[in-house]
Amino acid sequence: MGAEPLPQDPEHQDSDAELLEHLLGSLLSDFSLWFDRGLRLLDLCPDTVMPAGQRQDLAEALQEARRELQAAVALRGATPAPMALSMETMAPWHQLVLRVWSLSARLRGSGVSLPPIDWPQEQPRSAKG
Repeated sequence: MGAEPLPQDPEHQDSDAELLEHLLGSLLSDFSLWFDRGLRLLDLCPDTVMPAGQRQDLAEALQEARRELQAAVALRGATPAPMALSMETMAPWHQLVLRVWSLSARLRGSGVSLPPIDWPQEQPRSAKG
């Protein structure tokens, strides 16, 4: 997996690490939301929108991406230093999110009623003195 420690810059290390954690944490949360959403949409998808074989392929890709995402989150949590993820790691996840969005549009276009999106509640920020 393409996890990369950040270069050490003592002057900006704390603020850079905090920013990275916030942005990357939010991005990883978004990936999780859309992977889960894609699996829910596949359950509603008729053959007229996507054949069974394509649905199975997309489901397998989403499940694999969820496992990779869980591993990345666990690795970041176990590492004491701030850590980024490479674009090589995240690019396929972006492609999957685009496929989920496309599926959603196709389902809506075919008249399938979609469940609401389960947006996460924003986490309160901790006050640092």
